[in-house]
Amino acid sequence: MLELDGMLSVVMPAYNEEKLIYGSIIRTVDILSGFVKEFEIVVVNDGSKDNTKNEIKRAMNEKKCVRLVTSDKNRGKGNAIISGVSQSEGKYIAFVDADLELNPAQLEGYIREMLDKKLDVVIGCKFHKDSKLNYPIKRKIISMGYYIMLLVLFHLNVKDTQTGLKVFRAEAIKPVAHLIRTQGFAYDIELLVAVNRRGFRIGQMPVCVDYVREAGAKRIGMKDMLKAFRDTWAIFGRVYFRHYYD
Repeated sequence: MLELDGMLSVVMPAYNEEKLIYGSIIRTVDILSGFVKEFEIVVVNDGSKDNTKNEIKRAMNEKKCVRLVTSDKNRGKGNAIISGVSQSEGKYIAFVDADLELNPAQLEGYIREMLDKKLDVVIGCKFHKDSKLNYPIKRKIISMGYYIMLLVLFHLNVKDTQTGLKVFRAEAIKPVAHLIRTQGFAYDIELLVAVNRRGFRIGQMPVCVDYVREAGAKRIGMKDMLKAFRDTWAIFGRVYFRHYYD
């Protein structure tokens, strides 16, 4: 059991996840109770058009540690994450994807790494030598290409910004959360750039990824990738021309 000097908040964004969200919440509660005494799960319904919100409420009725943040409109994963962060009450704030293809059990090791090495942020890295990946080659290629672009643009000493499993000290993320302007998939890089510009220390850990979506299920399409590309250049302008995060 981890000896934390405060509560752990886990932010779980969800959009049209009626088939998965209830089971994911219950499983996350069971996993977290195995290594931390005090925690909350802040589930963010990002304007889902299906029964996601009701499924979250069903989990809330069973588990008092579950909280709901909801939006009537779909505003993108970045906005959902930041909304969850703003409502989190923990001293440590973690992100977990609703499909749990990144098992929340890995957070125990991430938090231990944070405490042992006095880090402010610990993120999952698919390119870590100890990572175990079981997901499509197309996604591997996209991730590697994005890593190279970010290395050139931002010189951030982070090999992988896009993996959904992350944990922050609240003192590192809370002061910059309101600065994040990216609503889509590039929010990760903006958040890490903002934290890094404030002098907080970022560490990387291996991940075990199990691709759980059904064959043919749509995740990130060409429009999403083009938007992430445009958003990344917008972040570049905010960093080097406006010094927005300093």
